Amino acid sequence: MSELGTAARPLRVAVVGSGPAGFYAAEALFKSGNTVHVDMFDRLPTPFGLVRGGVAPDHQKIKNVIKVYERIAASDGFAFFGNVMVGRDVDLQTLKRHYDAVILSCGAETDRRLGIPGEDLAGSHTATEFVGWYNGHPDYRDRSFDLSAEVAMVIGQGNVAMDVSRILAKTVDELAGSDIAGHALEALSRSKVTDVHMVGRRGPAQAKFTPPEIKEIGELADCDPVVDPRDLELDPASRAELELPDAKLNRKNVETLREYAARPAPTKSRRYHIRFFLSPVELRGDGRVEEVVFERNVLKGEPGNQWAEGTGERFAEPCGIFFRSVGYRGVPVPGLPFNERKGIIPSRDSRVVEGDVVLPGIYVAGWIKRGPSGVIGTNKPDSYETVASLLADLPKLEPCEVPDSDALEGLLEAAGVHVVSFDDWRKLDAAEIARGKSQGKPREKFTTVEEMIAHLREA
Repeated sequence: MSELGTAARPLRVAVVGSGPAGFYAAEALFKSGNTVHVDMFDRLPTPFGLVRGGVAPDHQKIKNVIKVYERIAASDGFAFFGNVMVGRDVDLQTLKRHYDAVILSCGAETDRRLGIPGEDLAGSHTATEFVGWYNGHPDYRDRSFDLSAEVAMVIGQGNVAMDVSRILAKTVDELAGSDIAGHALEALSRSKVTDVHMVGRRGPAQAKFTPPEIKEIGELADCDPVVDPRDLELDPASRAELELPDAKLNRKNVETLREYAARPAPTKSRRYHIRFFLSPVELRGDGRVEEVVFERNVLKGEPGNQWAEGTGERFAEPCGIFFRSVGYRGVPVPGLPFNERKGIIPSRDSRVVEGDVVLPGIYVAGWIKRGPSGVIGTNKPDSYETVASLLADLPKLEPCEVPDSDALEGLLEAAGVHVVSFDDWRKLDAAEIARGKSQGKPREKFTTVEEMIAHLREA
């Protein structure tokens, strides 16, 4: 019988990715009743994934979940290996030599494409780029966004599209007390954008934003919401869809949109246009985006399963900057299978599979397992499910050859990798908070890995 999970031989698990899915997986392991050692790896020196780098800076309360993750990180048997990229600094086979099981919770790091002509023109961007830029993510620190034109188009109607468009629509004063990156705040202060369009291919009954987010648009300091009442004339299937038991949030969204449509003509200096039944089919311009060609859609299908179908009616509108926010997808991990169509690592009951073959001791959790769906809390049951499969496999897991984290850290340091511990992160955290205090902000983030490592070396 295996001794793994006992005081004599703790179960050793490597968790790859330090976002919500990774921390909830660690929590489930520590609550399992087994003796467990968890090493959490992240390619950045900073933990918390999209809670740090994806949640909008003007939504600080959502980030309070970090306190839960800090408590998990304080557990006996937890260690953070920041600034270590699996597949670059350490390969999967090396992890397997040092850990009995590996949980991949590395999220969905890139955007889906629209696949339309002109998509790569200057001035056409992904939501990920813009979100990372204003959140101070090192990958996007040096991006630039030309905000000198009046019209911005955001394609998509999930909460990420809402975040992107809301940041464009807010005044600098509304953003100044947030943890928005300083370089982004400075650039946004010079923005000439007056009209922000958030465009969806389906109708108001199918929009994926949530009621608090759409309600917030009606409360902006210097921006009026604009909704065409004709877009709210629902077809019979959409009316039936709103009566479904799980459509409560959709009904609230439609109520808010109807209230916006009934408001008087806009008077503020900016306008936030919420538009439906349109798909972009081409971007045009002389070297950069100057206009978007849309096709008008109709809905087809049964209530709860309607899709947008083009009518053939097309028209062009001016556009100075264009963002696509039509979903995320994962990126492959060297040495593992990958489903290119879905953008996930294939799995069965959270166990990674190659064809019909289960790869022993390798598991997935979060978006890299199920795709980009749900909110932060959705990852908790998902990760607990992953750990349940791992624990079910415990009797047959092959103990690793080198059950020694110090040995792995030595290999990394010998290869020139500066491993950032959780105590190191606390130093960075304290420094960011101190930097922000003088500006009336929750924090002023370090925005490059070099800055972070330099600070730690000085400290």
